[in-house]
Amino acid sequence: MTTLSAWKFDSPNGAEEAVGTLEALQKEGLITVHDAAIVEWQAGKKKPKTRQLNHLAGAGALSGSFWGLLFGLLFFVPLLGMAVGAATGALAGSMADVGIDDDFIATIRKQVQPGTSALFVMTSDAVMDKVHDAFAPLHPELITTNLNKNEEAQLRDLFGDD
Repeated sequence: MTTLSAWKFDSPNGAEEAVGTLEALQKEGLITVHDAAIVEWQAGKKKPKTRQLNHLAGAGALSGSFWGLLFGLLFFVPLLGMAVGAATGALAGSMADVGIDDDFIATIRKQVQPGTSALFVMTSDAVMDKVHDAFAPLHPELITTNLNKNEEAQLRDLFGDD
């Protein structure tokens, strides 16, 4: 089963610092990273900076349009007003169809604020106790949602690189 996880950090550079930990875990065979992206939100800024971590993405990685849509729903739709927000309701519904539900989106919106950062990873085959121990010194907060095989297949159909 594939898991989409968001690790929230209490500093704008925490997610960037965690990338090295994720790379080490992958090299040790303790987690399989299919795709990853980070959000860095400097204090005092109106919106965060986002970037896909292409060097960590494995075969079958999702396209940048997946991350763009997800981050748009998470961080930019509330800023765009009701007209645009209403138009994106269908997009949010399609994300729910692939296992990314309103609770996941609402939790991230609430927790990832100016002065924080987040590492988003799509993974499988994680040795959870080892992953947890490796991230513990960075003091992240884990937000996660599991995707069943059908939801993962739908995500790849919608957003997979061809």
